[in-house]
Amino acid sequence: MGLRNNKGKGDGGVGNGSAGGGRRGRVVAALVGVAAAVALTACSGLGYEENICSDGEYPVLAVGDTGSACVTNGEEPPKGMARYPEGKVPKKVDDKWDTYWRTHMLDKDGNVVEVP
Repeated sequence: MGLRNNKGKGDGGVGNGSAGGGRRGRVVAALVGVAAAVALTACSGLGYEENICSDGEYPVLAVGDTGSACVTNGEEPPKGMARYPEGKVPKKVDDKWDTYWRTHMLDKDGNVVEVP
């Protein structure tokens, strides 16, 4: 039973004289780099924002209720739905107008009113 000489193998083991840590060290360094990039991206406000509607659609709201839907561009809103008032159209989930319309609605006369 003899001792094997691992010099030059670069396995990152303790006591082999490899200051850089070999392959294991490179893998750990890469994982640390990826984790740092993810953390920095999340902190920078570059998070994902979901669109209210898909491409080729526009949002409409329910009359007399807080519901909403998406309609294909060029089509009229279905019965019981209306276009959002100009300048008050939600674009992204949880944006200013998306949250506004959770507490407001159009009444049957087309007036914006608070939800009772």
